[in-house]
Amino acid sequence: MAPGTEPPQKTLVFLVTEDWFFASHFLARALAAQAAGWRVTLLAHESTATPNIREHGIEVIPVDFVRRRLNPFAEFLFVLKLARLYRRVRPDVAHHIALKPIVLGGLAARLAGVRHIVNAPTGLGFVFSSDKFLARALKPFVTLALRLTLSPPGARVIFENPDDLVALRDAGMVRANSAYLIRGAGVDMAEFHPAPEPPGPVRVILVARMIREKGIADFVAAARILHGQAQFVLVGAPDHGNPNSIPEAELHAWTVQGLVRWLGPRRDIAALLRSAHIACQPSSYREGLPKSALEAMAAGKPLVATDIPGCREAVVDGESGFLVPPRDPMALAEALAQLIHDPALRARFGAAARRRAEENFSDTTICAQTLLVYEALTSNRSPT
Repeated sequence: MAPGTEPPQKTLVFLVTEDWFFASHFLARALAAQAAGWRVTLLAHESTATPNIREHGIEVIPVDFVRRRLNPFAEFLFVLKLARLYRRVRPDVAHHIALKPIVLGGLAARLAGVRHIVNAPTGLGFVFSSDKFLARALKPFVTLALRLTLSPPGARVIFENPDDLVALRDAGMVRANSAYLIRGAGVDMAEFHPAPEPPGPVRVILVARMIREKGIADFVAAARILHGQAQFVLVGAPDHGNPNSIPEAELHAWTVQGLVRWLGPRRDIAALLRSAHIACQPSSYREGLPKSALEAMAAGKPLVATDIPGCREAVVDGESGFLVPPRDPMALAEALAQLIHDPALRARFGAAARRRAEENFSDTTICAQTLLVYEALTSNRSPT
């Protein structure tokens, strides 16, 4: 390179099903890449989050991802379309987020000759967790597809929790030297900060998509068991692209019965956490590392979560919160009751949760670790 000339700008492409998920979980990493000199492009289904993403100087190319689509011919055509986009954008690194983008994006990248791929399975989700017929029917096909696309030469795989890393490594789906553990999406520690407990009744909060697998019904059942001992608050929207989305009528009915207050989707999550005393994450399927749990920890809230991959990575049982069996409303209620009636325990667990978040889950740490993977991949080095 001649003296005084700048190296060519590298291009980073994110492929994800929904723009809102990118905005909530990966925007900080995209902005960190921009600050490091990368050109960033997002391929995702376009909705209300896209204008805000574009305001940050990120190119958004809408693609017709349909999460529930199972038509092989339609998916084949989609792969061809992605391959054409990859040839046009010419990414130095393609970052595929979640299982379907990993599979379809991996095939498209191979057709387009994309050399460097980062795959990020953000939890193993419905197919690997559910006992339903559809999940059992899909699992062999998804397993085969992941064997072909998850860890080819020139790819790196970022896991959010060690359970998923070990499971897929031991199943032969990922090469050991291509797997990295980067814990979750990262949290803005300044925005999510501890505050004194608010006065009034103890408030238990669950922030999540309103889908069955998030343990919403178990939360409501625990609220029924503990009726009159605390207030129970649900925050989040139904996910109409998910077959297990909870209808709004059901959410409203629980509110009318006085079991919970459903606030719907909200942007002021940090303020809502400051207005609560206890956070809850009763998921029943394999999470990556739920961001709402990490935000609650950063806000200094004790957390009651289920003992499943992802959630157990967040909570240290008996130190920063409690872990309970999934799909067990009574165990959930008993753990919540301990915190509802013991302010000193809440304070101790909350302080420990904040320390754990600062040490492991800050967005500055997560962004730096991810950038190391990008740079190492394009320079054929190993991240340190």
